[in-house]
Amino acid sequence: MQYSAPNRFSFLPPVIKNLLIINGLFFVASISLVSTFGINLPSTLGLYTPGSPDFMPHQIITHMFLHSLESPAHIFFNMFALWMFGVGLENRWGSQRFLLFYVLTGLGAAACHVGVNLYEAYELKKMITAAGYSNAELTEILKMDFRTGVRSTAGPLRDYFLLYKTPTIGASGAVYGILMGFGMTFPNQRIYIYLLIPIKAKYFVALFGILELYATLGRSTSNIAHFAHLGGMLFGFILIRYWRRKYLI
Repeated sequence: MQYSAPNRFSFLPPVIKNLLIINGLFFVASISLVSTFGINLPSTLGLYTPGSPDFMPHQIITHMFLHSLESPAHIFFNMFALWMFGVGLENRWGSQRFLLFYVLTGLGAAACHVGVNLYEAYELKKMITAAGYSNAELTEILKMDFRTGVRSTAGPLRDYFLLYKTPTIGASGAVYGILMGFGMTFPNQRIYIYLLIPIKAKYFVALFGILELYATLGRSTSNIAHFAHLGGMLFGFILIRYWRRKYLI
């Protein structure tokens, strides 16, 4: 891969501009389709755990462009962070390298999230089958709609059902990769928390990593994919270390 930095600084470089537009269009389309035709785009194109009857290969990519319709803050903060931390990186690396970094960290985040889900599903399945359920019964349960499935059921069976029937959406994994990239590339750049408290980027990133790691301890009570965030940061770290050795960026 050839590395060619841009000749001048851009406040809104092309990859970030297009990512903002694409995510915005998906969000508007999601609102329009659900209100007009009852089509829930996040539920259709969100990423399901492999093994779910709802899983499709294209979801590995499409889930990164969808955001919660119940919380506009989801897309706002993701896109704001993408712009805030991504502008310096795209100007420094060039658009081609930045886009590759964004996609690979997003895929890495998804892989970590799915891997954790599969491990948890495996452990839950052992408990459920020990309680008397057969593999055939579990397969049929996963074909049910949430509203008519195990909605009122508590315990391992409900958790198993939700692991396979809850789609993951959002650009957060890739954005956390961008955050890691910013911290490693501009470690001493000052970031102002609430526009008042200065903190160097390397400490800011470390703080976010610690908070995400701590949050995984309470993952069962949260609908936030903390392992995806950590996965994005991990793949961002690995990718930059590799590029530094190979391309001297």
